[in-house]
Amino acid sequence: MADQNERQSEQLERHYKVRQVTDIQASWTEQGRGEAGKFTVQLILDNGVEEYILQPDADDLEPMLRLFRLSDHTTFDLERKVLMFSNLKTK
Repeated sequence: MADQNERQSEQLERHYKVRQVTDIQASWTEQGRGEAGKFTVQLILDNGVEEYILQPDADDLEPMLRLFRLSDHTTFDLERKVLMFSNLKTK
């Protein structure tokens, strides 16, 4: 029974590589004089165990940063490239 539970846990770990977002760093880079710039958001995962860079467009950046502010706990699924915002405060 213990072996079966252990195998199930290992299978789940292979399917989900989820890390807690413990810090973020947003930046903007000029692409050329008079041209649109490029945003990047660096996700620091599990206090620096891993990092991941997102490149949202300008329309996505503001709502994304708002969700970070509203969320008590944010995680990132490295396999599926999904940000998950938990315990969102509605006020």
